[in-house]
Amino acid sequence: MALLAAAWLIANNKFTKRMAQAETVWANIAATAKPAALTYSPELVADLPEIAQRYFNHSIAVGTPLSTTVELQMYGEFRLGEKDNYKRFDMQARQILSPPNEFVWIADMKSGPVRVNGSDSFSQGQGWVRFWMFRAIPLVQATGNPDLDRAGAARPLVEAVWVPASLLPQNGAQWEQLDMTRAKVSFGSENAQQEMILTINQQGRPVSVTTQRWSDVNPEKTYQYTSFGGTMQEETQFGGFTIPSLVHVGYHFGSDNYFPFFIGNISDAKFY
Repeated sequence: MALLAAAWLIANNKFTKRMAQAETVWANIAATAKPAALTYSPELVADLPEIAQRYFNHSIAVGTPLSTTVELQMYGEFRLGEKDNYKRFDMQARQILSPPNEFVWIADMKSGPVRVNGSDSFSQGQGWVRFWMFRAIPLVQATGNPDLDRAGAARPLVEAVWVPASLLPQNGAQWEQLDMTRAKVSFGSENAQQEMILTINQQGRPVSVTTQRWSDVNPEKTYQYTSFGGTMQEETQFGGFTIPSLVHVGYHFGSDNYFPFFIGNISDAKFY
């Protein structure tokens, strides 16, 4: 028993240190957030394609400070496994998000007696995925991997819909209207560009988002670009921003293989 207790303490200490690292990266993102220099008015987007104007005028109230970092509280469901064979976990999580380049997600998930805790992060070009069962048994410990870093970059991009001001041209976003309901939004130069497709209804509400994410979620289990995205089914206003508050997200979006492994409800959002 003494040996088991000692082993658990050692494993739990590793968990505690890794979670402290997640909190440190969280604090660094918060500390480097740029204070909003402008407040919103329709004139700021008057030169953008009509679909972009429709989106911003719906998503940002006039006079709202144009904050580009948010802290989110969320709950919902996480599905671990395959489309036809998965285990459902109840999820409580919090996240700091500064699109298109940084986030930390800290989650507490449970399924019956099983409890899973950990974090997912992408910051300064590097990502990790670290989760434990019962705060001691490592389930996923992925970091320092170029494929993981490449995959991690897609998440703060598609989640930019939770921070509407981050999608303004003043913050590096480039808008191209594809048709009346679809827009391509991209960041970066032609040689190093991230892009996503936003579907926006006639009222300006975003209803789906998709990008190509570097992933091994495929039958070959090899890294390749895979459609990643989901639907935004409800929205709520927080601090002058109207953002999606119920989302379903997964790989192979838009195909028969689509599996929404993440179902999230936003319960609070603090912008700064």
